[in-house]
Amino acid sequence: MEKKVGLECFFTDTPGVGGKLKKYPEDFRVKEEIDLFDESEGEYTIAKVWSRNWETNRLVKRLSDELNINRKKIDFCGTKDKRAITTQWMSFKCHPEKLKNLNIKGVEIQDTFTSHRSLRMGAHKRNQFEILIRDMSVEPEEALDRADEVGKKIDEEGGFPNWFGVQRFGTIRPITHIVGRKILKGDFEGAVKKYVASPEEGEGESCYEAREFLEKNWAPEEGLKIYPKVLTFERGILRDLKDNPGDFVSALKTLPHNLLMMFVHAYQSYLFNKMVSLRLQRNLPLNDALLGDVILPADSDGLPNKDTKVKVKERNFSKVSEMVKKGKAFVSAPLYGHKSEFSDGEQGDIEKKIIEEENIEKEDFIIPEISSISSTGTRRNIFAPVKDFEWGLQGEALKLNFSLNKGTYATTLLREFMKHPPDKVKFYS
Repeated sequence: MEKKVGLECFFTDTPGVGGKLKKYPEDFRVKEEIDLFDESEGEYTIAKVWSRNWETNRLVKRLSDELNINRKKIDFCGTKDKRAITTQWMSFKCHPEKLKNLNIKGVEIQDTFTSHRSLRMGAHKRNQFEILIRDMSVEPEEALDRADEVGKKIDEEGGFPNWFGVQRFGTIRPITHIVGRKILKGDFEGAVKKYVASPEEGEGESCYEAREFLEKNWAPEEGLKIYPKVLTFERGILRDLKDNPGDFVSALKTLPHNLLMMFVHAYQSYLFNKMVSLRLQRNLPLNDALLGDVILPADSDGLPNKDTKVKVKERNFSKVSEMVKKGKAFVSAPLYGHKSEFSDGEQGDIEKKIIEEENIEKEDFIIPEISSISSTGTRRNIFAPVKDFEWGLQGEALKLNFSLNKGTYATTLLREFMKHPPDKVKFYS
């Protein structure tokens, strides 16, 4: 599975502990760190939302139904996975009194205040994690020894590769990047069929059988009769195709905008993962600057400033290298889009090679049929710092606590400890 999404190697050499994640939602806890607005009178209600076993997009859909407001009136900072305990901030364009009457299983509204501003994606700074790895393939004492070696290496290096984790692409069905590529190439029919009908082992039986039926017998009206209600978005697509046969662009537009955008972002993430993997495979450093690299200076919060790009040249090499070593700047790779530019030097060769192999063009990221998901592209740091990093045994499980910058995936850190074969990643289903 991991190779399918561009995760082709490991950063550390120590054998892993094996094991599985998320036996219980309580095994994977994540809290958003955010600088809150000054409380003021306004039309938005800002709320801290605690949830158990809810994926963010499906939670927002349920919240919009319960509150009887358009889902576009609900905003959040970051998407969280289903099988977890999450504490995240959301904004609602409604009166706070409406939130007090919510009664959704596994959801609590813990704090609210009003504001004249809504939240936006990426408004938080970091995520705090508390994670248990269970059912390890070695005895707990051996697991701790291995964890000590991996943790020491990551501590010494100051972080780990900033790959996008498997869940970026779908933990059970890692297909979002494939859907994204089809959209970019104008194959909207293929994109719809891949999203709606492509079954994957590990899904619930009713979902798998419904997708399998539709894959073999493409008949949206018939599919609508058998698709489980839990597949809310897929059912919306099928309903639209029933009313507008053959209009696959219209069908895609029934999806939430952030989910549509995620397809394009997932393909960009796949390209990025392959670039970082190839840099490692060529034994090039991630946290040291090379001539031709594009550097992102750190902002006042220590996060990469994607609006300021500095290309490493002979004349600034010494200064930039020192900034990178001190964590005041980051080496980057592109999240490729229609305004992207390649690095020079060895990193530039890597970027060009991946883009050529994928047979993708800048212009593909301009999507006239759904212009709002066109992407100019940006850059992302290839190395991720980790803070407040602790690990140890809790019974027969390995427990890890750490804090990561927003957009950094905990699972890419955890895979260094677990070291499953590159074609497998272990979650409880």
